[in-house]
Amino acid sequence: MKVILLQDVKSVGKKGDMVELSEGYARNFILPKKLGVEANNANMNNLKLQKANEAKIAKEQLEAAQALAKEVEEMLVKVTIKSGEGGRTFGSVSSKEISKAVAEQYGKEIDKKKMQMPDAIKSLGTYEVMVKLHPKVTAKLRVSVQEA
Repeated sequence: MKVILLQDVKSVGKKGDMVELSEGYARNFILPKKLGVEANNANMNNLKLQKANEAKIAKEQLEAAQALAKEVEEMLVKVTIKSGEGGRTFGSVSSKEISKAVAEQYGKEIDKKKMQMPDAIKSLGTYEVMVKLHPKVTAKLRVSVQEA
């Protein structure tokens, strides 16, 4: 029996796959638990439409991420931190503070979890922070750390 899976099923297939299963397994396990539906013409057409819609949404998200990446590349975010003599700082600048500064200065929301910093910034100067906006899109955000 051919079945279209509605959810991932271990050792059978992933969501959206059309798989050939034994009649008993399909009727007694997959269909009653709503893990899949029988692969008839109506359900196959729904699957095609759903995959086309998902592809369209994924393309729109990629384009939006690329547009945001261009904006991020042009930004220079200024962050202030207290420092003592010789340019030594008290504390460090974290991704949370950078995210807050971007929101205040440019009105853009960038999730602090998307910023890839090897470690916190602990001295004055200009740094480049990688921001992963999409699995295929990464941008460099310039951060200027200045004395408060």
